[in-house]
Amino acid sequence: MFGEGFAVKLLVSVVAALLAGLSCASAQELAIPAATYPALPRQAASAEGFVPPGWRLEAQAKGDLNGDGKADLAFVLHGTDPKNVVANPDGLGVDSLDTNPRILAVAFARAAGYELALENHALIPRRTDPVLDDPFDSVAASGLEVARGTLRLRLGVFASAGSWSMSTIATTFRWQNGRFELIGYDRTETNRGSGEIEGLSINYLTRRAKRTQGTIESDAEKTRWETLPRGPLLGLDEIGDGLEFDPDSRR
Repeated sequence: MFGEGFAVKLLVSVVAALLAGLSCASAQELAIPAATYPALPRQAASAEGFVPPGWRLEAQAKGDLNGDGKADLAFVLHGTDPKNVVANPDGLGVDSLDTNPRILAVAFARAAGYELALENHALIPRRTDPVLDDPFDSVAASGLEVARGTLRLRLGVFASAGSWSMSTIATTFRWQNGRFELIGYDRTETNRGSGEIEGLSINYLTRRAKRTQGTIESDAEKTRWETLPRGPLLGLDEIGDGLEFDPDSRR
């Protein structure tokens, strides 16, 4: 009555619905524990001195961040609570998901040790999806950097299922006006299926944005420049989740 084409479309719709249902059921089984964050010490002799019980020092970088000529500390702490390790034996992705939260912190060098200047719980998001790789690579030297008086954090997105897209995001901050302010944003998105690459690089000091389009098969790319409207710079604590932050919504 409806024809072969309708039957094929119906079958595809049913299969898609079943797969979506299975995916939702798998996601619903993972109960992510609520994150708790301890108050860090205000002063310490080293990065290790800021690590509270139940946490570990995962990454650190040194360099002058406040312009006084002394090497300051930037570091990332990672929780080690076994209650935050969620089993996922029957779902897609890893069998055991470490959802322990992270803390990004900065301590300025003082005459005796270091003094805490920043404690942020949001910029590095928790890993809560078993098909997504850990967004922060503590092994890569570029994950956390102090360079030319700025603080730079690099995050990544890679899915083992459900998406062909992968991306890297870097945010750059400078200590000014009594806080760390966002002065640079860089994002590269790659479609592993089509090979298309899109880039966005923003310099908030010059108010210039560069957008690029290309492919993994060629070095050639199309470039478009934009001028950003004037406005106050955002503080690090205003960014929120570094992966969810959308610079275009802040225009």
